[in-house]
Amino acid sequence: MPRARDIRPRHQQIAAELRDLIMRGELSPGTQLPSTAQLVERYGAANATIQHALKALKDEGFLDSRVGKGVYVRDRQPFIIDASAYIKPEPGRFRYQLLNVDNVVPPADIVDGLQLASGATAIVRTRILVHDEQPVEMSASYYPAEIAANSSLAKAAKIRGGAPQVLADLGFPQRTFVDRISARPPTVEEAETLDLPDGTPVIRQLRVIYSDNERPVEASVLIKGAHLYELLYRQTVETELG
Repeated sequence: MPRARDIRPRHQQIAAELRDLIMRGELSPGTQLPSTAQLVERYGAANATIQHALKALKDEGFLDSRVGKGVYVRDRQPFIIDASAYIKPEPGRFRYQLLNVDNVVPPADIVDGLQLASGATAIVRTRILVHDEQPVEMSASYYPAEIAANSSLAKAAKIRGGAPQVLADLGFPQRTFVDRISARPPTVEEAETLDLPDGTPVIRQLRVIYSDNERPVEASVLIKGAHLYELLYRQTVETELG
């Protein structure tokens, strides 16, 4: 079967190659990129094409320009999503901005995740996670209305101790969670809210949290710009003795 050709515009192809070199450490933080003329010669592309590629990488946070000196690789530290841990935002680095609290009939994947009956409602809390005054994540957390409607989860205010404490006080301590992670192009709202560079996909993380007896008590949809995050997986390896 013949391989499919890369039909992306040339500037996207060049940006992809430079991005790969940066992410693999071949171009380390602080390294000066070759001049535009050198990149034009290397890639056989027009000056405007090279400039377009470099702009894309600057928008994504991989490069910055130093007046009179050139273009350099930034010391970029991606946010790590540890798939094996329940992570709270680090004080001082991140903060949540609560947008809305409502009682709604949730979308189908949330209905399935929370194992709700047809027509049942859930309390939804929508928020934005902010880092250095820049939005880096959109989230919507759903709780079955039958357990959350008369709690602080249903109030439009920050929760002392967070949702885990409220659920524990209600008799539903969080025990385990399951993540489903996918990537896709952003919606218009996501692209505008997260101020995404052109062509940047989002990571969609659907997390269902279970209490005792495998009862689902929370389902959250987290949307993140893929250019800012890396996924981290840790697994204990069990060796069979033979």
